[in-house]
Amino acid sequence: MAFEIIMPKAGIDMSEGQIVKWLKKEGDPVTEGEIILEIMTDKTSMEIEAEKSGVLLKIVHHDGETVPVTTVIGYIGQQGENVDLIPQEEEEPQPVVQQGEEKPLIRMEENSYHVVVIGGGPAGYVAAIRAAQLGAKVAIVEKGTFGGTCLNVGCIPTKAYLKNAEIIENIENAASRGIMLESTKFTVDMDKVMSFKNSVVKKLTSGVEGLLKSNGVDIYKGVGKINRNKNVVVNDKQILKADKVILAGGSKVNRINIPGIESPKVFTSDDILFTTEVPETLAVIGGGVVGIELGQSFASFGSKVVVIEAMDRIIPMIDHEASDLLTQTLRKKGMEIITSARITEIVDKDNRLEIKIDGHDSVFADKALLAIGRVPDTEGIGEVQFEMDRGKIKVDKYMETSVKGIYAPGDVNGLWMLAHTAFRMGEVAAENAVKGNHREANLHSAPSVVYTLPEVAMVGLTEEKAREKYGDVRVGKFQFVANGRALASGDTVGFVKVIADNRYGEILGVHIIGPMAAEIINQASLIVEMEITVDEVVKTIYGHPTYSEALFEACADALGEAIHIPKKKK
Repeated sequence: MAFEIIMPKAGIDMSEGQIVKWLKKEGDPVTEGEIILEIMTDKTSMEIEAEKSGVLLKIVHHDGETVPVTTVIGYIGQQGENVDLIPQEEEEPQPVVQQGEEKPLIRMEENSYHVVVIGGGPAGYVAAIRAAQLGAKVAIVEKGTFGGTCLNVGCIPTKAYLKNAEIIENIENAASRGIMLESTKFTVDMDKVMSFKNSVVKKLTSGVEGLLKSNGVDIYKGVGKINRNKNVVVNDKQILKADKVILAGGSKVNRINIPGIESPKVFTSDDILFTTEVPETLAVIGGGVVGIELGQSFASFGSKVVVIEAMDRIIPMIDHEASDLLTQTLRKKGMEIITSARITEIVDKDNRLEIKIDGHDSVFADKALLAIGRVPDTEGIGEVQFEMDRGKIKVDKYMETSVKGIYAPGDVNGLWMLAHTAFRMGEVAAENAVKGNHREANLHSAPSVVYTLPEVAMVGLTEEKAREKYGDVRVGKFQFVANGRALASGDTVGFVKVIADNRYGEILGVHIIGPMAAEIINQASLIVEMEITVDEVVKTIYGHPTYSEALFEACADALGEAIHIPKKKK
């Protein structure tokens, strides 16, 4: 039986190739591995080798012709064999595409996909579902549990713990509101705490898998890596052929090189969510979002918590005033916070940890939590060479990497390591992978939230950054202690701060510390996205009494028109 020579698919985006020159004529003998022709793609020229030994029986397409990939261009067989007797497969008629219409997706064979997604976290599963909604045949490869960091060891588990902290605070404050309990003493059953947390996580992660299946996405469990042909290999065995690849590998716990950091008494932020003990003393290494949230959780459970932060303040990315107020509040609640601290060594002795700090007394603790953030998980890169930036995969505004046809949304690109920004980047990557690059990832109105008690949230520029960029700016501020809803709820710590352009009044940034900050900030994000001015906000009627009125009042203060702020004496 004659062997077909086909136009190879030499890249994700290769749809056709040009035959530059046949190096053999019909009737010439050929040997397996011998170069028999040259082709040209839109990127490079290639030499094609014979895959069988025999005779070049027939050349179907000649020098200079451009033909689609996988098209038969010639036959190799035995001398005298008649290729005209070989049954030809009928080509499916291709739909006619009118000018201006989108090119229809080509039907894919088994184990071949329009899009293969590596990673089932917020960026990955959203990308897979969006691509499927657009009509693509999609596969997703996940090495662990769907939902990524957020659902399994991040946003959701920590919020379950922090809700417990809120309940405990409410019990302690009940008497001040006239609710007299026989006893405010409590104990924390960590087995039940973990059981509740795990039930929430399982419900959400199984929900993600259900959404993928309902959208027709093929699921592969295992480690996915990209090979040199830009296909995806699962567990080093199964190859998934891909037109486009979306690498959404997420992130992993960051580690630092400190002597003694490998002690089993030092938890990572992943580990501590599976511990069934409440340590008597807990040293938190890192005063960022994760460290402060988990630190407050365990402080409410009964641990004596000491936070050790290398910078001059905790959560340094938030507004300076908000960071200062949060520090004061946490200290009042019994947490110790040490800033500008450089750890030199961790010594495990006498069943305790001694954490040595340059220029500071040692901190002694039963356990420590390493919470210095997360770094991109780039295991899925495989054999492909990407342009990188300090361990992060560089992407353009379309979420495409330096390798055409491969996109990298979410934590792997390090642009903004938040679940909600990963959702958006995943959507953008999917639409561009299926329809061609047309949609940009605009993240300037994405909020950041710290779910402490009190909550902290921000969107846009800080006051310092706004002054650097715009010079003179307006700043409006309103304290929750003057908000009726906050007073009635007994939750008055905090403020709303609005930064606006002095020329037009456009709102450049909003910073909130206080009750319902995580909810109010979504309204502020809409304001920033729509480029709304402080004048337009104060023309809006807000419901009363609501926490959101504090945002209204802060905008009015930026104009010097706030009603519920005492007039400043000149």
